[in-house]
Amino acid sequence: MRIVISGTHGSGKSTLVSDFATAHPGFEVFADPFELIDAAGDEPDAETFFAQLLLAAERLGELSPGTRVIAERGPLDFLAYLDALEALGRPTRSPGLFRRGLARTAEAMAHVDLLVLLPLAPRDGIEVPADEDLELRDAMNDALLELADDTQLTGAAEIVEITGDRSARLAHLDDAADRLGP
Repeated sequence: MRIVISGTHGSGKSTLVSDFATAHPGFEVFADPFELIDAAGDEPDAETFFAQLLLAAERLGELSPGTRVIAERGPLDFLAYLDALEALGRPTRSPGLFRRGLARTAEAMAHVDLLVLLPLAPRDGIEVPADEDLELRDAMNDALLELADDTQLTGAAEIVEITGDRSARLAHLDDAADRLGP
């Protein structure tokens, strides 16, 4: 089973992945690609997001059948960041990265069984500091939810939106994973 946890920055992805991995030690954990990109600075740009998209896609495409993995972020996340940058009118040195990322995202998502979306919900009690680029955070959230509705991008993956406190999120994820089986 291949699970991808998707959401904007400060949406609770790391916590949910950690909680799930603790409860399900048979799953391999893929860390956020941001942690693996040397060029990732304090203010990531379109090129950094595109590099993370490619890394996330590559990891999903290389999995053997039957691999049990939970990934913090997938290529759809970074496609949403690219879309958000364009929507916000933020300049990029490499125009067209969003278009280039579409096919690669669709290819990689064909390997995903469960896509978990963590939409921003004030009742979840997740607070982020103002220096976390709240404008980009909101724009990415909106872009992600819209892109997730495109079955040409998400393929046959089961898609669930999960909100609530930490224990409710884990319970929802456990239920969704159980429905899909091993």
